[in-house]
Amino acid sequence: MKTKKLRISLVGRTNAGKSTLINRIVGEKISIQNKKINTTQDTIIGIRNIKESQLLFYDTPGSNFLKNLDSQSKKLKKNLWNGIDESDLILYLIDASSINTKFLFEQLEKINETKKKIIVAFNKTDLILNKKLLPIITKISNQFKVESFFTISAKKNIGIDDILMFLKKYTYPGKWEYLNDEITNKDDKFFLSELLRETLLTYLHKEIPYNISIRTTNFKELSKSDIKIKQKILINEKRYKKIILGKKGSMIKKIREECQKKIKSVFKKKIHLYIELIT
Repeated sequence: MKTKKLRISLVGRTNAGKSTLINRIVGEKISIQNKKINTTQDTIIGIRNIKESQLLFYDTPGSNFLKNLDSQSKKLKKNLWNGIDESDLILYLIDASSINTKFLFEQLEKINETKKKIIVAFNKTDLILNKKLLPIITKISNQFKVESFFTISAKKNIGIDDILMFLKKYTYPGKWEYLNDEITNKDDKFFLSELLRETLLTYLHKEIPYNISIRTTNFKELSKSDIKIKQKILINEKRYKKIILGKKGSMIKKIREECQKKIKSVFKKKIHLYIELIT
């Protein structure tokens, strides 16, 4: 069989639904979802194989930060542009239920400078009437070269197959970069660390989740039905430790229990999770 491939960068502002879309495409949760800004900080690749074609989707950080100059934004900016540079085509995702026209056109202008093919998908269209999008589609078409427009709902699995079949047309001859049964470039330890980070984002506020790093140091199957996991939360500033612990350890207990539930739902086994805070 002659194999083909295509690299696609998923680009769009925070909460456009990029992580939901990539999880839907690969059929499993590989990228964390949260309403806070830039929950996706690493470039995660989702893999979808359709017959002889391998589609690689680069889930990039939300593009809200492009004008910011702080160190965190610089790191995210680098990850975003790395994802775009490595891709053959850009899939720009828009939250159809909340369109900021000024921001949208600034972003499209910036992305258009890459000279890569662009596809625009309006997500969450189950929340609005599609005819309301016609003026904005016309305006985009008049100003930018867009290969095609799609209206989808990643959450409700509407229009996803249409995008996949369209993207398949752009595949070109090449050796697959991943095996047939692989769905992401990240391993289980990375995924487990991401689940803990997602839980921290849910329970902690402001800047705390963005000033810590997480390591999954141990993953051991104790039996066919039990898994032991050890994770470390590395804290940049000592003052955050007290907040993460909570009164008499109440906050870290909530975080551990919630994260343990998430891991259990993925592995379908009893999870023994141990979390250590390090300053």
